[in-house]
Amino acid sequence: MKTLMSERIDWAQKAYLEACDLEIRAIKPGNVGDHAPGHDMLAEDFRISASISVAPLTDATLGVGERIYRAVSATREAVGCNTNLGILLLAAPLIEAYYQQANGPCLSESLVRVLKALDDRDAEWLFGAIVLANPGGLGEAPKGDVHKTPQLSILEAMALSEERDFIARQYTRSFTDIFQTAVPLYDSRLSIGDAEEWATAAVFLGLLSQFKDSHVERKFGTACADQVTQKARSVYTLLAGPVDPEKVLGPLLDLDREFKARGINPGTTADLTVATLLVSRLEKGPMNEI
Repeated sequence: MKTLMSERIDWAQKAYLEACDLEIRAIKPGNVGDHAPGHDMLAEDFRISASISVAPLTDATLGVGERIYRAVSATREAVGCNTNLGILLLAAPLIEAYYQQANGPCLSESLVRVLKALDDRDAEWLFGAIVLANPGGLGEAPKGDVHKTPQLSILEAMALSEERDFIARQYTRSFTDIFQTAVPLYDSRLSIGDAEEWATAAVFLGLLSQFKDSHVERKFGTACADQVTQKARSVYTLLAGPVDPEKVLGPLLDLDREFKARGINPGTTADLTVATLLVSRLEKGPMNEI
């Protein structure tokens, strides 16, 4: 007979794998997916990354930081590149919040406690994971340099980066953009009858229409990131109501080809999309008190 914690672990693994797979199936301009490869990566690279990272990411015996490091390490060994650092940075505290959640607090309230409880050991593992993944645009900084022994807490280090890194902003703002903007958007698309893939595409374009993608901004500058946001907004207007694939598919694929021809990959927005799908599933999981 399974324990309540083992049930939660099973659900977290299922939710994570479903979220990663659905994000790959959806058409997200500039990102790798089943519709088209890109940036020297294939959809299969991301599916392998999900399958190989799920065990360390959901290991309840490890701290949040160590889960991220071990999941990044397993991913690099399997596919040889950084496919999921942003996803893991977002997913690990969400899954821990789900584990700690009792009948009273909602997932977002549990997450606040998890983020506040991250300690020096978590920081060492997390900074090590970032160095190991070696994401594009990683450099040195006078404070909060991930290459050095952490002298700041995770939240202090994230606060130094939140203006230029949208994932850091989630840490400092308790994932508000996901809970208050992205998840309601996803649920609203499902409620009007959109298939999950189209609801996912709507989340991606909706976020990209509102917020500059920090990966694009680091690589190409603010002007380019603003242009990407404007182009995403023009396609997002086609999703004002229930999706008509015949009207939307062409513009989505055209924008995908344009972005990839220019080397533009709104990867941070894709990471937040996975986190949105994960939250939506975790909130429907077993809620029994542990």
